[in-house]
Amino acid sequence: MPGVSTGRLAAASVVLLAAMCAAAVARTPGRPVARGAGAVVTVRFDVLRPGPVVAPRFLGLSFEAESVPQLGAFAGAGDAAALLRDVGPGVLRVGGVTADAQGFTGPGVAPDPGTSTTISAADLARLAALVRVAGWRVLLTVDLAHDDPPDAAAEAAAAHRALGSSLLAISVGNEPDAYGRHGLRPLPWGFAQYRPQLEAYRRAIAAAAPGVPLAGPDTTGAAFAAWGPGEARDIRPALLTTHRYPLVCEAVPAPSIAALLDDGTRARDMAQLASDMAIARAARLPLRIDEANSVSCGGVAGVSDTFASALWAVEFIAEAMDAGVAGVNFHDIPSNCLGYSPLCAPSAAALARGALVARPEFYALLMMRALVSDRALPTALTPGSDGVRGWAFLSPHGKVAIALVDVAPPGAPAATVRIDVGRRFTHAHVTSLTAPSPAATGDVRLGGRAVAADGAWPGAGAPLVVRAAADVVTVSLAPSSGALVGLG
Repeated sequence: MPGVSTGRLAAASVVLLAAMCAAAVARTPGRPVARGAGAVVTVRFDVLRPGPVVAPRFLGLSFEAESVPQLGAFAGAGDAAALLRDVGPGVLRVGGVTADAQGFTGPGVAPDPGTSTTISAADLARLAALVRVAGWRVLLTVDLAHDDPPDAAAEAAAAHRALGSSLLAISVGNEPDAYGRHGLRPLPWGFAQYRPQLEAYRRAIAAAAPGVPLAGPDTTGAAFAAWGPGEARDIRPALLTTHRYPLVCEAVPAPSIAALLDDGTRARDMAQLASDMAIARAARLPLRIDEANSVSCGGVAGVSDTFASALWAVEFIAEAMDAGVAGVNFHDIPSNCLGYSPLCAPSAAALARGALVARPEFYALLMMRALVSDRALPTALTPGSDGVRGWAFLSPHGKVAIALVDVAPPGAPAATVRIDVGRRFTHAHVTSLTAPSPAATGDVRLGGRAVAADGAWPGAGAPLVVRAAADVVTVSLAPSSGALVGLG
């Protein structure tokens, strides 16, 4: 790689020394794992085998289709554009459960009588104004539940006119694999029944909006294994899509911070990513997780709205980057600050003004945006995580950055991170991600700074600069925190 001294860097490693006398976050809920005094965790990365480039628009947000009129209003008021610019350029996905409850209305076009909300050409034009100011693109979901290809085609054509090159793709239906369970289609219902209906939509959209790419199948996470191969083989979308929620709102026992940060939850996420990417690679198609968050059903207060969700989000983004995923979209309901929304308005009056606030997960997006366009490096932790997790990335200029998360509970000793930098790197810049506790819903800081009231993030304050001594940079990592360590 340009600018990389592979002879010296190939052996570079991160040594994490953790003297723990308190219990770490549960590996299995209810079973705490203690990091013993003097425990050593080593993270090794290999610059000789970098992974694929992290896509320029890897990061994104997902909104309910019913939010389109409100999002459009944000184009002329409020701080939404500034907040999107903080993270962007990214992808704004419009979909969710309300995508299959809405229809399009315009000159000579009336939505299906069964729809409960509508999107108009004017709404799409205002949405276009917002994303153009922010530098984002749109992935738009049209209604499949009411089986109305002409209405969906009219919406796709209006979106194409309004958004132009800002329209990334059209997705047909939200989680169509669940239609049978939800009474939206008669049983039996599976990919075989879905395919001819999707074909009718594809023909109608192609006629009304030539050249607009399709994305799909936009399934629930587990269903992608059954629907993804058929979608890739028979439909050949420009982009494969699926959803991911590690915890289920109706689960017993109920979702918790311990369960969200649990090693078992992480292992399941990684296994699902590997399975989904195997399908995408076999089809030679990109895969985007275009709807994701901590807990399904809008999230759970006390879990999804806490700093723990930010630590989980850093992990989820890093693992998706490492797996070769084309991007992730964190689902957001701006009117609900008690759920999983990265951005929300604390009151109806604030929502009307477009006065959104950055919630904990938004800070994870800010931290990880520094790794966009980098390449993930093979990274191994030994003898095991014990609450500390790390991922290394190589920039186009040959620099190495390491994303770190420590999910140990408050009160645990800080982890000492020793980075063997060889003679190439002389120091490191450390940008910390912190909050008062994993359960905190506010006072989150990245590089010591919060997002400003006008939505702009001023950037990290003066980073902690750690000089190398004997070819080693040593950094202290607080429990229940994250950090981005840039070697320079």
